[in-house]
Amino acid sequence: MAEYRKKGQSMLSIENVIGGIVVNWFAVSIIVALLSFVTAAWLYSWVKKQDSGTQKTQQIGKLIRDGANVFLAREYRLLGYFVLVVAIIIVLFLPQPIWQGEPTRNVLMAVAYIAGSVFSALAGKVGIAVATIANTKTATAAVKSREGAFTNGFRGGAVMGMAVVGSSLLGVTGIMILTGDAGLTLGFSFGASSLALFAKAGGGIFTKTADISADLVGKVELGIPEDDPRNPAVIADNVGDNVGDVAGMGADLFDSHVASLSAAIVLAMALDRGLGQFTNMVFCYASAGLLASIIGTLMARIGPDSNPTGALNKSTYITTAIFVGITAIATYAFDFSWHYWGATIIGLLVGVVIGVATDYFTNDERNPVRHVASASKSGAAFTIISGMSYGFLSVFPALIGIAISALAAYTITNGIDPTTNVDALFGISMAAVGMLSIVGMIISNDAYGPIVDNARGLVEMADLGEEALRITDELDSAGNTVKAITKGFAISAAGLTVIALLGAFMSEANDILLAKGMELLTGFDIMNPVVFFGTMVGAAVPAVFSAMLMLGVDRNAQRMTAEIHRQFDEIPGLREGHKDAVPDYARCIDIATQGALKELIPAGLMAILATLVVGFIGGVTAVGGFLAGNIVSGLLLALVMSNAGGLWDNAKKYIEAGNLGGKGSEAHKAAVVGDTVGDPFKDTAGPSINTQITVVSLVASLAASLFIAFSIF
Repeated sequence: MAEYRKKGQSMLSIENVIGGIVVNWFAVSIIVALLSFVTAAWLYSWVKKQDSGTQKTQQIGKLIRDGANVFLAREYRLLGYFVLVVAIIIVLFLPQPIWQGEPTRNVLMAVAYIAGSVFSALAGKVGIAVATIANTKTATAAVKSREGAFTNGFRGGAVMGMAVVGSSLLGVTGIMILTGDAGLTLGFSFGASSLALFAKAGGGIFTKTADISADLVGKVELGIPEDDPRNPAVIADNVGDNVGDVAGMGADLFDSHVASLSAAIVLAMALDRGLGQFTNMVFCYASAGLLASIIGTLMARIGPDSNPTGALNKSTYITTAIFVGITAIATYAFDFSWHYWGATIIGLLVGVVIGVATDYFTNDERNPVRHVASASKSGAAFTIISGMSYGFLSVFPALIGIAISALAAYTITNGIDPTTNVDALFGISMAAVGMLSIVGMIISNDAYGPIVDNARGLVEMADLGEEALRITDELDSAGNTVKAITKGFAISAAGLTVIALLGAFMSEANDILLAKGMELLTGFDIMNPVVFFGTMVGAAVPAVFSAMLMLGVDRNAQRMTAEIHRQFDEIPGLREGHKDAVPDYARCIDIATQGALKELIPAGLMAILATLVVGFIGGVTAVGGFLAGNIVSGLLLALVMSNAGGLWDNAKKYIEAGNLGGKGSEAHKAAVVGDTVGDPFKDTAGPSINTQITVVSLVASLAASLFIAFSIF
């Protein structure tokens, strides 16, 4: 068994000794993070060496790449101003007003916030860089073989998976090495989550503006194919896949991983009363998860007769098994608590079960999707009714899974350290760490989706043949299913993470209350009118937030639809497909960009301001209720929208595969309408909500001292 040593707040303090060998967990984390970067570099080099295809394929790919980079540059420029303003506010007021607290800690918190924002932005940039290369490689490979196309798409996505998780682990480890202050990891997490919130919202508005406009005018009105080059919005649609589903989701999952680690470290240090064995365990398990993901991504393969969805899921199961094995060995060798290992594995397994449940409701080989497709024969109203119904049904297994994992983790860890009130909350945080332990594989699967979606568009626009189109359609369908699974996984993981962040909020608040000689928080009583006030406001915020984002899509899509009509009316021969009739793709990209940048700030700012208002009115007790209401309402809405949207999308693709009348049939037109409704559900509002609940939880923790000092009640 391992001998445990604790040496104060330094890099050397987070270590175990086994067989005379010192194992420093900070060093291990850095080594594994660097290994993930090496893996990402190798995968990127492999993808880049593959055939880029015909000149036409490369030209279209360049249009997509340039459009994505232009949008990202303009978005990050705007968000840079936001980050600067927030950093100044942090210096002045957080964790305490600079004239009352420690100015150095305020400055360090601002630096940590900026670092989190920069790392989150880099996550999106890396994703865009590889995805806009991998799309042309995948399209070209599809001309020759399905296996080659799959490998290009998956390895392209895996570059982002490795880079994102390596960056999050490296960032959190770096803060702990340099400062030993767990509270500063919350600042790093706030930077990551706030930038992810706006990046996901902006990318989601961009992509769904173009997608809805292209589908309604192209498919429904004119009856032309999905990626027909005559459609002025077709390049913007493909750009949107990258800025929304790649850059946005990369930043989102980076934020979720950082938040889970930050909450666990804060609670671990409360148990350790400094740096110690529980903190060791957090870094050990986080490193094990990334190592398992590296191995799992390198093992991903598809055979001539295998199902792409099955191949992606198999890789996830392999990664899960590797993580369980590594952590079990480490727990035995280093004498970690088996109770907390159990909580970690519960979180991981519940995450897998939630993925399976999501697959059932969104996979076109399952009954719900086929039932909705069949209902489409009777009109769009039945598509909407049946899809929404299944969306609501899909919430039950996910929320029950989150509840069971939180309850089980709490039960098996409660009472381990009766001198503190955070031992069970740390158990819940370890369940969140477990659920997000294989996030490297989850991101790889998620980024695969938009890459093969883009490849499908490139095959059609570059006329690469019917066989390549059939292959990319099959890979794209698998991508839609896996994207739905990863969105459900990310939302569920955020649910556990924010429960842990609620514990971190209590811990931070109690430290301040103890220093002031005030009564400590032991929980949040719903019968207390101040708590109830906060709960009601918190429950309303996700609905308002979602509405603001979807209204932004609505306004922007109407502008783009009008532009598409104008071009078809005014450009001679465009409707007929004459060679000399070239649509103005750039104009549609500009409309999507301007609208997204205009709409991305208000919704996120509303959520942050609502948290501050509740805190200054009702204090930390009201904020506790606010967070509880926000978590429950947010998870419900996010899961409904994500799953219903994925279901409608695959119902449309099921019909397009030749079922129930195929393309151009009445069922197809109704299914396109359902997909159009589901687009802002699944790619704008739904996946942004889990980031929103993380952001407000972190704001609450960082501003706890202000709420204690300046609240009305």
